[in-house]
Amino acid sequence: MSLQLVIAQVLLLTLGLLGVATARPDLIVDHGSKALLALGVTFAAARLRPKTFLKAAPYFWGFTLLLLLLTLFIGEGTVTSPGTKRWLELGPLRFQPSELAKLGLVLQLASFFSRRGVQNKLISATLMIVFTTLLVLLEPDLGTSVLTFGLGIILMYAAGVRITNITGFVFALGLLAIPFVGRYLETHSYILERFFGHVNRGETMAVGLDQIGMAHRDLNFGGLWGLGPDGPRWSYFAAHTDMVVASVGFSTGLLGVAMLLFAYWLIVSTALHVSQLAARVRPMTPEIHGATIMATGAMFMVVGQAFVNLAVAAGIFPVTGVPLPLVSYGFSSMLTMSLALGVIHSAMREVRRHLPALEVAPDLVQVPAD
Repeated sequence: MSLQLVIAQVLLLTLGLLGVATARPDLIVDHGSKALLALGVTFAAARLRPKTFLKAAPYFWGFTLLLLLLTLFIGEGTVTSPGTKRWLELGPLRFQPSELAKLGLVLQLASFFSRRGVQNKLISATLMIVFTTLLVLLEPDLGTSVLTFGLGIILMYAAGVRITNITGFVFALGLLAIPFVGRYLETHSYILERFFGHVNRGETMAVGLDQIGMAHRDLNFGGLWGLGPDGPRWSYFAAHTDMVVASVGFSTGLLGVAMLLFAYWLIVSTALHVSQLAARVRPMTPEIHGATIMATGAMFMVVGQAFVNLAVAAGIFPVTGVPLPLVSYGFSSMLTMSLALGVIHSAMREVRRHLPALEVAPDLVQVPAD
């Protein structure tokens, strides 16, 4: 296992505990127990070899698509979005299938490209990306669907598809989507309301502070070192979920936010290092190729979503409802992101296994593989 990836995950989970303790102290035990379980899931997934993920990918992806279809019929919304269908309740279990679908798409495309190659396979991969994205879009969940589509583009690039082909693919899909965009926005009018409300935020904001303004206030009050999780503060909506970075900043200050960014940088660095090491492996086997695609996709799953969440908290993007990976309260996202980190661990170990002995650096935590 990669030591710096373990450090990144522990940092994020710890900062998440502080953020949730600041915003919702009553949830700290629940969140802490789920954080420990998520860490265990990462270590369990790291024991598997990439070929296990690649073989299981079509079945796992198909299962996530089935869950997405089921969500469109029996799914539930939230208090703030009652007209949506994003959650499934199966007995005591309540989760978002769209979170698992992103990981399913990563594994499926990695498996597909490693088995079939990238030559003349663009249409099949395109259909996989479009179908997964469309099911999420119909919930509707625009933020997650954009992330899912972007994830597919990144995976194509990581697999070796030419950038000109990817550009043509995006352009063609854009043209095909034009007739449906107006109808979609008309049906889900809240999307435009949220967008224009964000653009004209300074003019339309009511007396006092809105959600983003309150988050900025918490960040300002945190200063350099923070006021601690028990510091006096105002409560506001989603302070332990979508806006958890403000709670982290309030309790730990600029130092905590800097550590948060550093942890995400460690994830990016580790995934890119997998690709760099894989370039030295000769011959490049399908399993190594699939491992590098999985690592890159899993990294973008985590860091891409973190970028969107932090951009919303900074007031750059409209509110999307996307949680901060491994930090926000909520087990669906935490479980999926922990699995994604396990995939990166697995890919790193497999690539290093195929390197010449002199090139293997001693920065791994040894974990036996199944």
